[in-house]
Amino acid sequence: MNDNRQAGILISERKPDKAGPDTILIAEDDPICRRVLQSRLQNWGFQVMTAEDGLQAWQMLLRGDAPNLLILDWVMPGIDGPELCRRIRERRDAIYPYILLVTGKDNTQDVVRGLEAGADDYLSKPVDPTELRARLQVGKRILALQHELIQAREELRFQANHDALTGIFSRAAVLSVLDRELQRGARSGMPIGILMIDLDHFKRINDTYGHLTGDAVLREVADRMNRVLRSYDSLGRYGGEEFLAVLPDCYPEDLHTVAERVRSAVSDIPFGIETTSLAVTVSVGGIVTSHATPSLESLSVADAMLYEAKRNGGNRVELGPCDLAALKVRS
Repeated sequence: MNDNRQAGILISERKPDKAGPDTILIAEDDPICRRVLQSRLQNWGFQVMTAEDGLQAWQMLLRGDAPNLLILDWVMPGIDGPELCRRIRERRDAIYPYILLVTGKDNTQDVVRGLEAGADDYLSKPVDPTELRARLQVGKRILALQHELIQAREELRFQANHDALTGIFSRAAVLSVLDRELQRGARSGMPIGILMIDLDHFKRINDTYGHLTGDAVLREVADRMNRVLRSYDSLGRYGGEEFLAVLPDCYPEDLHTVAERVRSAVSDIPFGIETTSLAVTVSVGGIVTSHATPSLESLSVADAMLYEAKRNGGNRVELGPCDLAALKVRS
């Protein structure tokens, strides 16, 4: 399904999936301490990843799939615990790892130094199992809160860039995609296709069957069109029953193929809305722009072709003329 294919432009890039909240990374150079700690954590239901020293732990963290709950020994060869904390904090990952530093040092200056290096908490050796388990529960609560905040932020970001009814890009978002693609085309010399799409006789659907049915039709139309666009195309709700599709690296023959695919996806199969079967069609106007064509001018031409399709009876595609000399020749 062609879902948010340009989301990287408007939404923060996704980080590699981290291990689950019940997974812990232990960095401990003493093999006996490491095995005892691993066994205890596993008995408490944790999944455990182990590193034999700070350098191995750092290499695991660089892979991007390490846990966010870390137990680091202070004294390790290669990279000690405080230095590993500093390196982790300098990365400024989108996901904040919770670090428990385990140390035999118990004077105030050493504790302060460990916390200033980036540790969230510390335990003195020998580790008391009850205290360890309690502090890990604190870490899990903080990581759970972080996860909720990130989810809420991403939902707000999605809502800001997507149409609430159809789930595709909003007008502002799809216009932003168009501007960015035109800028990219200006650098690469590659053409951009624009499709303006409008439902035929949509007011009649609303007046006859009601606005709830009209909303259901809009959602289904958006879904059908989204599924037949190319994987790197973008679709947005331009306003009301009108949609805008942006097609990067699109030559005239590509535009015609995609436009007909969009039209057919809507018209070929009647819409089953509750107990009603509706025949729904769209008119499509399109243009291929050169890298020098301003976005407003391109939209104006595509919109004129859309209304040409309407005047010619609807359920059809009308494409504007293309200055082939302005386009980079397809290899």
